[in-house]
Amino acid sequence: MKSKLIFVVILMLITLTTNAQEKTNNSQDLDYLIKFIKNNYPGYEVKVNTKTKRELKKLEKDLKHNIKLYPDSSTTYLRRYASWFKDNHLRVITKNVKKKKNYNKEQLIFRNIDLDKLNNSKKILDGIWISFYGKVAIEKDSNKNIWYGIAIEYDSYKRGQVIFTLVKSNNSKGFVYKKGTENIEASINLNNRVLEIHGNSYFVKQTKDTKADKALLYTYRSNHPNGQNTYYVALPISDSTFYLRAAGFGSDYTNRLVKKHWNDIVSRPNLIIDIRYNGGGQDIYYQMLSKLIYTNPYYSYGVKWYATDYNIKLYEDALKNGEISNKKAIENVKAMIIAMKKNKGKFINHPIYGHSDTIKKDTIYSYPKKVGIIINEHNASSAEQFLLTAKHSKKVTIFGNKNTAGILDYSNCVTVELPSKRYSLVYPLTRSCRLPENPIDNIGISPQIRVPFPATKQLYGELDTWIYFVKKYLEL
Repeated sequence: MKSKLIFVVILMLITLTTNAQEKTNNSQDLDYLIKFIKNNYPGYEVKVNTKTKRELKKLEKDLKHNIKLYPDSSTTYLRRYASWFKDNHLRVITKNVKKKKNYNKEQLIFRNIDLDKLNNSKKILDGIWISFYGKVAIEKDSNKNIWYGIAIEYDSYKRGQVIFTLVKSNNSKGFVYKKGTENIEASINLNNRVLEIHGNSYFVKQTKDTKADKALLYTYRSNHPNGQNTYYVALPISDSTFYLRAAGFGSDYTNRLVKKHWNDIVSRPNLIIDIRYNGGGQDIYYQMLSKLIYTNPYYSYGVKWYATDYNIKLYEDALKNGEISNKKAIENVKAMIIAMKKNKGKFINHPIYGHSDTIKKDTIYSYPKKVGIIINEHNASSAEQFLLTAKHSKKVTIFGNKNTAGILDYSNCVTVELPSKRYSLVYPLTRSCRLPENPIDNIGISPQIRVPFPATKQLYGELDTWIYFVKKYLEL
């Protein structure tokens, strides 16, 4: 009886100690978050003014009180604080170090591809499969009950690199698709012609009829849609109009797509650029589009960098850890560090590139003469910056039925880990030189021509009524 009592007491002490540590960690996270945002967020002085300061202080007090009482809800409280600033470039994310490590390890796997063998295979999965992101080989491991999805020509992957694996599902006759941290049900449909990753994407098995394969790719409708699938598309939709969907600016895929179809695009008077659901990425990844639509010199507002102690250390650590290898980039960072140290607490121009400039290109292309850009409320960040660039062109008309998301005024984001190491804060380093006269945040960019049809909830690679409305508008 005595030993049982001792065990119960020890268990209670462990529980109390764990709870106390969790409360301490959560409180430290919130305290750190409040202090860090105040010292390093480039929008703090604008958003915390005489009218809003009392409201923010009350929020801080309430959250500090609640996080001690309900430590299990710390994620909600931390995110609530960051969201008060109404800037989606400032946000708290949860961390999962273990899953990230597994993901990186998987990406290092490479396999040889025997295309002749796969093309002649009569097995259901083994073969060459195409998607909107490229071409993969799927092949069963000879010693294991596992199939490998191997890059042949696939966006952001090297040839022979394993993109995903497939294993038999315990719950159905289908498979489980494993990519990085994802484990998603998958199934074979349409007489073994389509491999559908439920709520994610799909692949079409390659046959000798490449036209039929592409037609199926563009027209297939998923049995398990998620409302977000949007794929890159590039094709002529009439003798006078070329259509290009830029689903994102997170990689060089859009630039490469424009280069691939360059002759088709510049031989037609009309171009439709569809950026619906494009949430941004980096400005360099829409440079080929900027080149196509340019008509005249224009003044481009750049950004100013916030010189704080932490931001200086960020650059110093990047140099010290060898994160920057390009010689020119190293020179730029060193110059930035020197300029920041001379102007702590201030906003500075980039010491080499400045902050704003007049953009003048060498060539104005005869075709396309008219460019219609289709937008929606999910466009943000670099996608909005592309639209600001496009609006300077005399060729461009913007189509949609809602303003863009409005997430652009503060940009160039990095992350900082909170004390518990369970969360990170994503925060911007720069402030747009458009401010305060021309803000975009929480306002967005409005369409010039309203599309009268309801929004298409599941785009995939389809050509919907919005596209044909814009096509007809340009061609009339």
